[in-house]
Amino acid sequence: MRIKKINVHLTEEEVDARIRELGAQISADYDGEPVCLICILKGSAFFTCELAKRISVPVELEFMSVSSYGAGTASSGVVRIVNDLGTSIEGKNVILVEDIIDSGRTLKYLLENLKTRNPASLKLCTLLDKPDRRVVDVAVDYVGFTIPDQFVVGYGLDYAQQYRNLPYIGFVETEE
Repeated sequence: MRIKKINVHLTEEEVDARIRELGAQISADYDGEPVCLICILKGSAFFTCELAKRISVPVELEFMSVSSYGAGTASSGVVRIVNDLGTSIEGKNVILVEDIIDSGRTLKYLLENLKTRNPASLKLCTLLDKPDRRVVDVAVDYVGFTIPDQFVVGYGLDYAQQYRNLPYIGFVETEE
């Protein structure tokens, strides 16, 4: 499969404005309490960094790397932790930050795994939500945008490790 064209779906300005809104909402929800953002690498790195800058309560950053895609455009359904957290989240207000949720399998697995580590609270924040692809029910606390079932790149989202650096989110047109 080759990418024929990338059509802008959400501009850089639209993404930035929505991240500001999410930062304000999270700041209000935690009202001075510190939060630990867990960035799911690599895709949510751009989003997590921009979100952290817009949260006014104290922020701690942690990183995890998981795999469920490989080089394709659809989730394999098999989730594995490639790199785990560097510190304990016990007793912390944790927000798991993801770039996109489609099937829900990865997030269900991660949420169950993180709950066993006894955080004070555990919430889920995603830049993009694709509910039409959901096969596992996952409660999402903070949603940037709900999008249709199309493959997207940009703002951290990739196709075979490329296009993450696009400053916007675009729908991919492919040719076989």
